[in-house]
Amino acid sequence: MCGLAGFIRLAETPERDGHGSVLEAMGDAIRHRGPDAGQVWMDEDIGLVHRRLSIIDLSEAGTQPMVSGDGNLVIVFNGEIYNYQALRTDLIRSGYQFRTQTDTEVLLALYESHGPACLEALNGMFAMAIWDRTDKRLFLARDRLGKKPLYYYWNGTQLAFASELKSLTQAPFVPRAIRLDAVKDFFAYQYIPDPKTIYENVYKLPPGFCMEWTKNGIRQHQYWDVSFARCDSGSEARLAEELEYLIDDAVRLRMVSDVPLGAFLSGGIDSSGVVGLMARHSDRPVTTCAIGFDSERFDEVAWARKVADRFATDHYEFTVRENVAGSLESIARFFDEPFADPSFVPTYFVSRLARQKVTVALAGDGGDENFAGYSKYRTDQVENRLRGYFPAFIRRHMFPWLAGLAGHSGHAFARKANTLLSTLALPPDEAFFTTNSFFRRSVWDALVNGEFHRATTDYDPADVTREYYQRADAEDHLGRVLYTDIKSYLPGDILVKVDRMSMANSLETRALKWTPNFGQVPKL
Repeated sequence: MCGLAGFIRLAETPERDGHGSVLEAMGDAIRHRGPDAGQVWMDEDIGLVHRRLSIIDLSEAGTQPMVSGDGNLVIVFNGEIYNYQALRTDLIRSGYQFRTQTDTEVLLALYESHGPACLEALNGMFAMAIWDRTDKRLFLARDRLGKKPLYYYWNGTQLAFASELKSLTQAPFVPRAIRLDAVKDFFAYQYIPDPKTIYENVYKLPPGFCMEWTKNGIRQHQYWDVSFARCDSGSEARLAEELEYLIDDAVRLRMVSDVPLGAFLSGGIDSSGVVGLMARHSDRPVTTCAIGFDSERFDEVAWARKVADRFATDHYEFTVRENVAGSLESIARFFDEPFADPSFVPTYFVSRLARQKVTVALAGDGGDENFAGYSKYRTDQVENRLRGYFPAFIRRHMFPWLAGLAGHSGHAFARKANTLLSTLALPPDEAFFTTNSFFRRSVWDALVNGEFHRATTDYDPADVTREYYQRADAEDHLGRVLYTDIKSYLPGDILVKVDRMSMANSLETRALKWTPNFGQVPKL
């Protein structure tokens, strides 16, 4: 992976002479994302910095920031465009002459030719910033599912952006005032949903969004969303064949690399399927990495070993015997804001192992969100079916009373009845939040007091879940729940210099109708 950062150079800023040093500091903060090269670019209006991890075209010609042939456009880009070779061929036919073999130059040429509408043509994971020197216009964009992170600071006047918060906060004009409702979100979700961050006036550009800055301010546009409106009634055999083609094609495209490439292997269905497809497209053994733990409850190495044997991979294992708790502080520094999903522990260790062998690694993340693989989906589906058997009046008024009676009993069955009745009394979206969050208002009220409590009393973290659930175009409850998880789940970026591959990118999706006039920034 690579890293990018930059900011608008306001004319009235007294620290303009030190902007070069600020950009260097922003780049140094994300050096771990791109150890191969780093460069600063500035003109009177903007400063850009990039840290490069070389994957395609390892020559110095691929160094960023990259300037277009006519000198008007400048780009910093993090990610990979999987269909860049086909796009490159089309651009050559139209008369474009390329200087490098990089997907970065293809992006630059595509934007020069089509403007913001170039996003429609991209198959990949990306975060990018393109500066138009003539129009004094900055274009920012993030990929459809948010595989690549992009943070920005905006206070109504000053704009800055970066791949990580630790880079953004190197700018002296970016304060670190804590956003209180984001803290409440963290208690509910174990992370902070976009577009918020832990800091006031600092945001995540949402997945599937792009943004433009001009002297008149910033405007955002959602260029893509996943749709559950169209249901295919084809045979199971045909659907399975089409699904295998989509996933196989996704794996094939992600294997284009000028550096060593491998895979994370847990032995589960998702990662095992990816490794099997990689073996199909590789003329040499696939490098696989698996992590084991000194606990039978968490150790999956035996299953990973079976898959490695089946596909004759070049397999590496590492059993974590060190003090995991003692490693948490060093791991946590990669997140920059509160994050409590325990999966980051094995992810960190398998990434560290993989980096010793390869530069890029694929994985099977996203399968459960796409195919309703988690047990919570089955539970929620059963509960929602039960909800439909009772009139709303009874559910709203009788079930809470019955739940209260059951709650007074210490019997295990009564406790389960209390939970079920409490959930059935709620609307489907609020029930999904309640059963899948870590938040209880009573706990918050016991932990927080004073001005902090008063400032967050009227805010309900369930609003995040409700908004996505109601926005989904699915007719059925499960479709709405899956949409909610895909949109609010935090795929993020891997912890070290190894990128994950998400099968979610293989979804058959719809692009929103492109309108070049950007809308106003939504309420944050």
